[in-house]
Amino acid sequence: MKRLVLIDGHAIIHRAYYAFPPTLKTRHGEIVNAVYGFTRMLLNVLKDLHPEYVAVAFDLPKPTFRHKEFLGYQAQRPKMEEELENQLERVFQVVRTLNMPIFAMEGYEADDVIGTLANQAAKRRLEAMIVTGDRDLLQLVKPRVKIYAPQKGFSRPIIFDPKKVKKEMGIKPEQVIDYKALIGDASDNYPGVPGIGPKTAVILLNQYQDLDTIYNNLNKLKPKIAELLTEGAESAALSKKLATIVTKVPIELNLKACRLHDYDQEKAIKLFQELGFKSLVNKLPGMEIKRKKEKNKNKQMELL
Repeated sequence: MKRLVLIDGHAIIHRAYYAFPPTLKTRHGEIVNAVYGFTRMLLNVLKDLHPEYVAVAFDLPKPTFRHKEFLGYQAQRPKMEEELENQLERVFQVVRTLNMPIFAMEGYEADDVIGTLANQAAKRRLEAMIVTGDRDLLQLVKPRVKIYAPQKGFSRPIIFDPKKVKKEMGIKPEQVIDYKALIGDASDNYPGVPGIGPKTAVILLNQYQDLDTIYNNLNKLKPKIAELLTEGAESAALSKKLATIVTKVPIELNLKACRLHDYDQEKAIKLFQELGFKSLVNKLPGMEIKRKKEKNKNKQMELL
């Protein structure tokens, strides 16, 4: 089965920024720890997964439909640190130099773009592998859509298929949205149902499968739980809407653009040297083949 890898750009950049020290600099003093971590992860993914197609999705610095739906959405998130923001253009430069397409859509988050592209890939009988540290995207998992989740310090990733999601979370991928509707999300600043925690949410979803069925069976629940759910009904409905990843963003998966194809290797090597990424040069796509050719050429010269 052919594979499309979808990189959650901002999620990986943030993880890289905190995984590697700010002492990683170019010879001119430019801080590149996030660029290095992102690039290393990208090259490792290519080596591990051998995809035929690759695309990178990014958020745009503009409000989305969720911000309009709920004014408090992500309101508590701190502003991106200047040292991280200054590295974004370098990340874009790396991606473009490797001839990989960048997808983004005004009014939507990268999650929505990824969800849409993953669904389109699955319909074309491809396997979509989403590279992200954001567990909100577990709701997208199904037989042809998996999550490649880097762990702390960019150690060996966990690959989530439907069975792994159930094992790790205690619920099915399709229940993740209702789970978020119940417990809320502090990082995105929506409350869910106040008083309902993860353990209770898992128990309810295993017993009643989804949010609607839970609310249709309030009379069967413990009085305190039923009271919390009744009082938090509007909040649960809003939280569910905010938690749901849109999979019908008006964007098309152009497989021709996503195909891993030739890139200017010398230009990439020059960029890596400029960034001080000498240890990553040999991980560039095609470098192993190039080294073998040079080795064989040297042997032939010795024979002559």
